[in-house]
Parts: sequence; C-alpha cells; structure tokens
Amino acid sequence: MKDTAPQTIFLKDYTPFGFVVESVHLTFDLSPNATRVASRIAFAPNPEARDHRFFLHGEDLKLIRAAIDGTPVSPDVIDEGLTCAVPEGSFIWECEVEIDPQGNTALEGLYMSGGMYCTQCEAEGFRKITYYPDRPDVMSVFTVEIKGPHPVLLSNGNPQVQGKGHAIWHDPWPKPAYLFALVAGDLLAHSDSFTTCSGKEVELNLYVRAGDEDKCAFGMEALKKSMKWDEEVYGREYDLDVFNIVAVDDFNMGAMENKGLNIFNSSAVLASPETATDANFERIEAIIAHEYFHNWTGNRITCRDWFQLCLKEGLTVFRDAQFTSDVRSEPVKRIQDVIELRARQFPEDQGPLAHPVRPESFQEINNFYTATVYEKGAEVIGMLKRLVGDQAYAEALDLYFARHDGQACTIEDWLKVFEDVTGRDLAQFKRWYSQAGTPRLAVREEWDDGTYTLHFSQSLGASAATPEPQPQVIPIRVGLLGPNGDEVQATRTLEMTEATQSFRFEGLGAKPVPSILREFSAPVVLERETDTAERAFLLAHDTDPFNRWEAGRTLARETMMDMATSGAPAGAAYLDGMLAVLRDDTLDPAYRALMLAQPSQSELANALAEAGTTPDPDAIWQASETLALALAQHAQDVLPRIMAECRVDAPYRPDPDQSGKRALGARALALVTRLDGGAQAAEQYAVADNMTLQLSSLGCLLAAGKGEEQVAAFYAQWQGDRLVIDKWFGMQIAQAAPDRAADVAARLTEHPDFNWKNPNRFRATLGALAMNHAGFHIADGSGYRLLADWLIRLDPVNPQTTARMCSAFQTWRRYDSARQSLIGAELERIAETPGLSRDTTEMMSRIRGAE
Repeated sequence: MKDTAPQTIFLKDYTPFGFVVESVHLTFDLSPNATRVASRIAFAPNPEARDHRFFLHGEDLKLIRAAIDGTPVSPDVIDEGLTCAVPEGSFIWECEVEIDPQGNTALEGLYMSGGMYCTQCEAEGFRKITYYPDRPDVMSVFTVEIKGPHPVLLSNGNPQVQGKGHAIWHDPWPKPAYLFALVAGDLLAHSDSFTTCSGKEVELNLYVRAGDEDKCAFGMEALKKSMKWDEEVYGREYDLDVFNIVAVDDFNMGAMENKGLNIFNSSAVLASPETATDANFERIEAIIAHEYFHNWTGNRITCRDWFQLCLKEGLTVFRDAQFTSDVRSEPVKRIQDVIELRARQFPEDQGPLAHPVRPESFQEINNFYTATVYEKGAEVIGMLKRLVGDQAYAEALDLYFARHDGQACTIEDWLKVFEDVTGRDLAQFKRWYSQAGTPRLAVREEWDDGTYTLHFSQSLGASAATPEPQPQVIPIRVGLLGPNGDEVQATRTLEMTEATQSFRFEGLGAKPVPSILREFSAPVVLERETDTAERAFLLAHDTDPFNRWEAGRTLARETMMDMATSGAPAGAAYLDGMLAVLRDDTLDPAYRALMLAQPSQSELANALAEAGTTPDPDAIWQASETLALALAQHAQDVLPRIMAECRVDAPYRPDPDQSGKRALGARALALVTRLDGGAQAAEQYAVADNMTLQLSSLGCLLAAGKGEEQVAAFYAQWQGDRLVIDKWFGMQIAQAAPDRAADVAARLTEHPDFNWKNPNRFRATLGALAMNHAGFHIADGSGYRLLADWLIRLDPVNPQTTARMCSAFQTWRRYDSARQSLIGAELERIAETPGLSRDTTEMMSRIRGAE
C-alpha cells in the first residue's frame, strides 16, 4: 500500500534510471482473486546513469519467487517496491507475483469490470501488476502471454498466438509501462479495416459486451476518419497490423491510449441515435481521435518524467481540436474550447489548485491530470503555431518526429525543434510552461489624426507556484472596424514581449473600433474600458466569429452582473442583439445556438469575484432565470419560426448540419418553455425519435418544475441501458431548483440503480450536484454535506475519483463568510478522516491552504 503521508517529488531531482530494460516477457495466469504474473526482464547497466541501485516499484503484490540469471534470490521488499543486489553487467530478472483483480476497486493496475479483466496503468498503475521500474523514461519491447478461460485475450502490439484460453502478443515498439494494456473477457468485436497511405491493411476491432453491438458503428467510422486525417495533416501512418479498442464500464478516465489497444470508458465510445445525444457523438469523435493521435504524440514519443505530462497531453489536445475544427466547424469548436477553458482552467489558475503547465513538484501525479496540463497546454501549442506560422509549425513537427522517435522527451526537446527550424529564441516563450496563473492584458487606445495606437500592459499575480512572475510572450490577434462596420485593418498578429508595449496603425480615415484577441489568440483575461454601444456594434459587425460571440457573451455577463447586484432590468442592447442573431439565417445554426447560451452561473460568480463583489448564488440564479424569461418574451414572435426551421425530417445523422439545427432548436424550445410552461416540450418528448430531442425536452420540463410523468417513463424505457440511466440521474439534479437540488441528489443516492462504485454513476449524480451552482451552494450547507459524505465513503474504494471530485470545493473562498464556514467544516471533516488516501490528502491540503 502507498504511504498516505504525502512526499513531495521535484522536477529538479530527476535522475535517469540505473538500468536499461532490453526486453520484457510477461505471463498472466488469470484468476479473479489470485492472478499469477510471471515476469522475465532483461536488464543492462545504463551508461547515462550515476546511481545503479536496483529498485523496482511494486504495490499490493504478493511475491511468490524471484531469481537473477536463474538463481533464486530473496529481495528486500520495502515501501512501494523492492531492492536486490545485482550483477555488474547485464542480467535476467525473473519473478512471479500474485494479485487480486476482483478486489482492486481503485481501478488502477489489473482489475475486473463486469466479469472482464482490464487494465489502467497511467500514471503509476503498472506497479500494481508486477515489480518493474514504473517510470515513463524506461522503455522496452514487450511480449505478453495470457492464459485464461476467456474467448477474447488481448494485449499491446500484434498477435503471435491466438488459441482457446491462450494468446501471445508482441509489441515491437519500445514503450513505458504506463502504456501496457491487457483485456480478457467474453466480448464481441465490431470489425473493419483501414488501408494506410503506404498500402498496408490494418485490422480494426471495437470490442464490447453483448448487447452493445448496435453502438459501435459511429466509433469505428470516427477511428478511420482519425487515421486518415493524421496521415494527411501530420504525415503520421499507423505502425502495427491491428488496432483494438475495448469499451469498459468501470473506468476512472475517458479513455487510454495504450499502444495498439485503447481502453475506453463505455461512455466515450458507445453511441446510437436512440441512446446518445449529438453532444455525446461529438465527444466520442474527439476522444477517439485524441487517443489515436497519441500513437505518435505520446507513444512513439513519450514524456521523460511526469512533470512533462503536458508534452504529450497538451500537444494531443491541440491536435484533436484541429481535427474537430476540420471535420465540423472551426469557429464553433474554438468557442466551445474557450468556454471549457474559462469554466475549468481559469478557476484552477486563480485558486488554490494553481500550478504551471509543467509543474515543478507534486505529491500524487494522479492529481495533475488537470485542465491546466491539458487545455492550457493545448493553448500554449496554439500560441506557438500562431507565432511561427503554419509552414514553420509543420516543419518543426516533422523534425520532432524524426529526431525523437522512440524517445522519452522534455519540453526543452520540444521547443528546441522550433528554435532549430525558425532560428527564434524561445526562452521567454518557455515561461508559459513554468509560470502559474492567467495573465491579465490591459489595453487602452489613442487616436491622433489618422494614427491609432493600442497600448498594452500585461500582469500576472504572484503566487506560491510563481512568486516572481515575469512578462510572457503574448500573440495578440487584432483587426480594426470602421464606423460603418467595414473592416479597415485585416487581422494582424501583434507579438507582445514586454510588460508594457504599444502598437500603431497609420493612415486611417476615422477612429476605428478594435477587435482585440481574435480567435482568442492567447489564454489571457482582456481588460479594456468600453461601453454597451461598442459591444453591440461588435456583436453586429465583427468579422471574427469568436470576437462576435465574445461581444454577445460580454453583454450577457455584464447584464447579469447588474441584475444580480442591483436588481437592474435586462439590458435592451443584449436583448436586441440576440434577437438579431436569431433572425440571421446566414449564420450557422450551431453558432447561433452558442450565441444564445447564457454564461453559466459559475462563470458569473467568478466575474463578480474578480470585480471585487462577493457572489450571491441565489441572486445569480435569479438573474439567470429573469434574463432567460426576458429574452423569451423579447423573441417570442420569431421562436416558432426557428423551431419549425430546425426540425429535421431526414433520418438521424450526428453530422454538423443536423446537430447544429437540433442545438438551435433546443435553445428555442428552452425559451418557449418559459412562456408556455412546457406544453411544447411535452409534445416533443412524446414524439422524439432520438436521444437528443428526448433529453432536451425532458430538461425543459424539469426546468419548468414539471416532467414527473416523463421522468418515470424515461426510466421505464431505459432502465436496461446503464449509459442512458447515467443521463437520467444527472438531468434530474442539474435541472432541479436550488432549494431542491441537494434533496433530489440525496434521494437518488438511495435509488437501487445508484452504483456509487462506478465512476460514471458517481459523477453523473454527485458531479451534477456540484454543477448546479445555486443548488450546491444552498445556504443551509446541505449540498456541501452530501458531497463530503460521499467523498469520505468513496475514498478508501477509489481514491483517484475521490480526489478529482474534491475540486468542486476549489473556489470556496470567493463566497460569503457563512458559506466559507460551512465548506471549511466539511473540508476539515474530509481531511481528518482516518486512513485518508494520499490522493485526497494532497487535494485537501492544497484546497484548504493556510486557513
């Protein structure tokens, strides 16, 4: 077992492992409570290492035997591993251990899910399988033999032997242990093939449980689309004879990119029109692409140590965003990404969980699979591409793949290929990887006889992670609009490197209106004094789709802030602007749907806190409700036309065209429900022939305080489908009124179908409560108590999911003293729980900070 006393690990202390692993042979004799794992590993001294102490990681292992070059040895089993005296030269290490997959509820290492054996080894799960140097810079070729009474026996690489109860797999590409995978069970394969650009035919399989066969087709097509895109855009060809995906119900993450054998949370791969929404389909498409793209950016080239996690994750998130932009809508994808960044990463940057994209230290690496590493890491890649240009970016990536194939690399290696291609010095740009926090970019303007000047200043607050912040390189994409709305200065990238810097635009006939930070060209907070009239002007005329959306979003946010703090009425500029958007049939329906979406209540709370006002969750909820009603009344004449035009008569397809229409139709229905009390939502529910329409209409009914009959009917219809029932749990809590949310969640935790040990069901229920802003922050503290109760219960069973769910409390200090006191008491109760896991202990320490 891990020692629960956290020990800090520092990037500066990295040293290479003392040995090279030349080959690995593993034999698994599967048994639910007593699986035997025999390992035969060829070691040789590492000439680049100074410390040649022989230490192998291992946790929860029963050592049966060990030998070196065939001679039995008795190693010293110590905390988190073992040590042993070894020869000075090369040698063969052999050992056999016994493990308990059935009892492994943490879902790390080898465990069981619904009678199926599966693995999750990232970040440090392999040490729960056998004794091994479980670190990403130790790469080797694996051969895996599996014995068990299962029709399907899978591992990484290519199959060498496949027989009844016996299989051998060989992966010719060196990999670290975190990419190891094994699956065994009674599974069915949805099979296809893909011919690579060099003419090699690759066998493709998507393995599922019986009953899920009709939910595989979309995932398979998404895989083939990803393989083709990676060849065409990045020149990356698949490198094995087979590519397998397995759907697993019990999984802490979304999916895992194990070499040739991707293991997916069922929710991230299974879909049919009847059971999955358009959003589910788009998410599945993106996740399949993400995990496939890891084959090169993560597998063939991996990270030297876990401090470099952003090297593979930030780059691969950026690549999957490019993919989605190409196959769907680039403006819509960009807006969606920024909404997600501001909802998850900005609060992380501004609170006790702040850390650099590449942290300098950690106690539990599982706690650093964060929005900062993933989403902000991707933003850093995007900035780099904007600075060097498309051609130089492509050349640098080609050099990266050629120079570092088969290596475990660092951020320095990554930036060096760009320096070599472009001749640029990227030392200052590297600060994006080492400084925590979201930079604030203040701007003021100056107009003088045809010359327009923008004066910028950047600032980054000091923090424990970054005590002395320095100026960063910020690419600022700017366009200028004339008084009539015409663009008088096309988009231009300004490169800011100083704390304060000015940029001039000359030869203009009239003072322009600036469109600043187009495409959200850097993950910063833009501060500029402006007025409602200018926001409305940009909403009507900006040629940059992102900044046009941003103008509307800012109008909505400022309107809601006024409503929440002073009871002001809904602003006419916002209402008129949204009405114009609704009427503009030239706009993509998906884009219009995003334009109509109000800022989340959590986003508004953050904006109020930044403005120096203590957010009141009840007032924020009331402002949100009031503004939605005002917009519904303002647009009531056009809403019926929108709903009629958004009806799709053709057979269901989750493509951008149909999905966009359904998204806009759902926004319109939500507004109409404010006026008719749910009559049209009930009609749509009755005739809905796909999950998107069924769930959106159910959500409208619940938001209107109705829908009891439909809730019961939905459960009766779908009680046999665990992924749909996840939606049933979450929807009831998400749409509950603030004074009922905690009670609804508590009632649902007593439902027979509430399997709290399943991460999907736990997140669908308690995660939905945390996302119901006013409901979670109800003044009596019942939301806090309920979540804390369940985190305490879950921690000894699944520390990883527990720790991640603790982030619901990360913004606690922005609320009033009464709520802080209530949350503080629950945090103390969690922190003082006897035997609390190392994962959750670290999260409690960081969230509580210095009280």
